[in-house]
Amino acid sequence: MKSAVYKKYGPPEVIKIAAVQQPLPQEDEILIKVFASTVNRTDCGFRSGEPFVARFWSGLFRPRVTILGCEYAGEVMQIGRKVTSFRVGQRVFGYNETTFGGHAEYVVVKQGAPIATIPDDTGYEEAAPITEGAHYALCDIRASKIKRGQSALVYGATGAIGSAAVQILKSMGVTVTAVCNTKSVELIESIGADEVLDYQTENVTMTDKRFDLVLDAVGKCSFKRYKRLMKQHSVYISTEMGKNAENILLAIVTPFLGGKKVLFPIPSITKEDVEYLKKLYQKGTCRPLIDRTYSLNEIVEAYRYVETGQKIGNVVIRVR
Repeated sequence: MKSAVYKKYGPPEVIKIAAVQQPLPQEDEILIKVFASTVNRTDCGFRSGEPFVARFWSGLFRPRVTILGCEYAGEVMQIGRKVTSFRVGQRVFGYNETTFGGHAEYVVVKQGAPIATIPDDTGYEEAAPITEGAHYALCDIRASKIKRGQSALVYGATGAIGSAAVQILKSMGVTVTAVCNTKSVELIESIGADEVLDYQTENVTMTDKRFDLVLDAVGKCSFKRYKRLMKQHSVYISTEMGKNAENILLAIVTPFLGGKKVLFPIPSITKEDVEYLKKLYQKGTCRPLIDRTYSLNEIVEAYRYVETGQKIGNVVIRVR
């Protein structure tokens, strides 16, 4: 089968298109014919081996998994004898950062993995990006314990995580102030933000509003700088470790100090989470933004674009 393979850490150019043996499902597994995937921050981190701490999961000196693609959408082609949750011919989408495999024509996943059927009115390229950014956002939002009627600031609202966070928070009845660049203000307003601040024309830290949650979805803020925007007993969460891993240290210390605190949730995703995100998608309350679509042959270009830091939402890979 055709796939995008990498055998060493490095820049996008370490990815090569190659023919590899098609996987076969075990008794509790599903073989999926992949039609679409994505290139996202998870794939980029595993491919580059940066930050170095990520190698404790991906392989210390060389990648354990050679085909990336944590998101996928496709058709069930074969099932193991113990599989009862799915049947051949169903269209499915899901998330797999354990063995990856979405950047290939076929992938095998366990039936208990984070996977769900694709809504009838949704194409493969629309279904593939439903999970990655949204599950990171969902994890952080749940950890914050924010409630209906409270307020949140989402910095980096144009990314896959930030745009999902804006929509999920709004679905919960939270008042959302989003931060983005000038050209994206109208777009972020269109996905439900109550107010949009343009970091290119104003100093966001000078707003007179105060928030129950400050969510930095791109890792460009700091607790020290944004602490003044937080209400007493509010929460600051960043999707990145911060300078010298300060967000991890602050997450250990600040909960014992009372008042404003930093949290650093460890992301996770379950089948139930995917079903929840599917329901939000079907309601129209959380739909992934899609910036560009590349073919599998163009995957190196896709990685290059993602790593410019300028993408809006998600970058989709058309596998077939």
